[in-house]
Amino acid sequence: MAETQNKQQEMNKFFKGFKGEFKKIIWPNRETLFKQTTTVIAVSILVGVIISLMDFIIGTGIHLIVR
Repeated sequence: MAETQNKQQEMNKFFKGFKGEFKKIIWPNRETLFKQTTTVIAVSILVGVIISLMDFIIGTGIHLIVR
């Protein structure tokens, strides 16, 4: 019985701390969210293109060496 009560107290303490930390979050406004999302998408596409080009160049170079 005491063990169950102790676990319940620990859970209550955890959720109280969780709620307190959640209140500290500063949510971005619509404009900031749009800018950050656009930046992440653009950088992701750029990195994908760079990786694809590197893969093509390295693959072509290996193909020429093995040939």
